[in-house]
Amino acid sequence: MNQLLQYEFGLTEAEENRALKLHEESIIIDLLFQGPLSPRVISSRLSEEIKEICEPFKGDPMKYSSLPREIILNKAINHEIAEYKDEWYQSGITAGNRELDLTDYESMIKSMTEVQQQFDSFDWLSKALKAEDIIHAKQNNQKAGIITSQNTIGIGKNLELLKTLHAFGLRVLQLTYNNQDFVGAGCAEKSNAGLTNFGIEFVRTLNELGIVVDTGHCGKQTTLDACYYSTKPVIASHTGVESIFHHMRCKSDEEIKAIAGTGGVIGVFAMPWFIHHEPRKTTVDHVLDHIEYIINLVGIDHVGIGTDWPMSDVTWSLVYFKEHIAPRLGFEKGNGPSTETIIGFERYGSFLNFTRGLIKRGYTDTDIQKVLGENWLRVFTEVWGAK
Repeated sequence: MNQLLQYEFGLTEAEENRALKLHEESIIIDLLFQGPLSPRVISSRLSEEIKEICEPFKGDPMKYSSLPREIILNKAINHEIAEYKDEWYQSGITAGNRELDLTDYESMIKSMTEVQQQFDSFDWLSKALKAEDIIHAKQNNQKAGIITSQNTIGIGKNLELLKTLHAFGLRVLQLTYNNQDFVGAGCAEKSNAGLTNFGIEFVRTLNELGIVVDTGHCGKQTTLDACYYSTKPVIASHTGVESIFHHMRCKSDEEIKAIAGTGGVIGVFAMPWFIHHEPRKTTVDHVLDHIEYIINLVGIDHVGIGTDWPMSDVTWSLVYFKEHIAPRLGFEKGNGPSTETIIGFERYGSFLNFTRGLIKRGYTDTDIQKVLGENWLRVFTEVWGAK
């Protein structure tokens, strides 16, 4: 078996060939794409080099934790890491998000620059402003980047700023990140307060601009409120099923039905700590269990993939993040992202395992293509427009 696969589904030779062909022909969208790199791809030599650069900043935990990813991205932009392109193409992913940090104005400007540099530096990567841009990328053996953000706190109550961000290319925006903000309550808030009055106006503005409403890290009532007030499809870009594994980052059946009721899509993540009780023994089959549950609950048209893991980072930095940063972001101590990965999805080059696993579970090619990307594309077409 190909070393990149690393997971035995017991497929026949004909099924393996079918998986390869289907994966190659499909539009594949990962809506929480932290790749294309991962600690498995980044060499130990480069990891140690990055650690040496970061050591002077150890007194500033946030800087120390975020700097490795910045260094990796800068090296990729300067074409010093060939694996950046190679791994993306190996994955088969057509479009993945490129994320803005909207924590404050400084973070906003910095992340906009970093995202734009990627589009300016890679002739094989284009900005997806319409659904047609993703289709065009597939037809021309290129990749598309979807500009998204996971938080709104830096926007404050400035709805005019949303128009500027949309003009830059922002196309998917998560309403809250774990905690309370001006828009609503996140999934870590015990109040479960839902959308604020401003949040209702915020959702309506996203609808008017053509920005997808994302509820990935939102609390239950915020998710339900977003579905009630939005006139366009609502999504959860990266989550799991609460009925399978009860975790604050997973969605209840009620939320899943509400999202599907808007015509939206629930993206399932590949986060070992959030989908199974034994992170070190979590496999791609456990991810598929969550996908299949959603299919059985609301239908094949309302599920997609938003892996959110692994990160374009190095192992020592991920350990530090779990110990020092995750608790600041609303995760309970020991419960945040760390070094574990899904068995069968340790790197983005193994994305084919999702296609292989869905074939093993008996899905048709048409249905598999919906899960891999067509469902996301349908939402984008409705919210952004086709051309």
